[in-house]
Amino acid sequence: MANAQYLGTGRRKKSIARVRIMPGTGKFVVNHRDIEEYFGLETLKMIARAPLTLTGTAGKFDVLVNVHGGGTTGQAGAIRHGISRAMCKADPELRPALKQAGFLTRDPRMKERKKYGLKAARRAPQFSKR
Repeated sequence: MANAQYLGTGRRKKSIARVRIMPGTGKFVVNHRDIEEYFGLETLKMIARAPLTLTGTAGKFDVLVNVHGGGTTGQAGAIRHGISRAMCKADPELRPALKQAGFLTRDPRMKERKKYGLKAARRAPQFSKR
């Protein structure tokens, strides 16, 4: 188990994250950059690290992530989903805790399409009596 790698794919909105976790010292790399450098907001870092902190394995795994598409919030959610899936492969005993927290469920919410006659999905043109 010296070089065991566990893969997980996470998705949220338009973001797709390919996650590799392996036993290590707790290094967290997103798109060849440290997580502190990649995500500006502390809340996004917390979202991405949530499965590790929930299970108490923050310093036991090295996490390598390739993520593309969407915005930063969607990418953080996709990373959380991918890490959770990979951790289930690494240790099946962690699955109930991750499932209880809702980290294994793919968030189905997507952007609503724009409809004709409207300016956006639901935004109607401004009404003027005259």
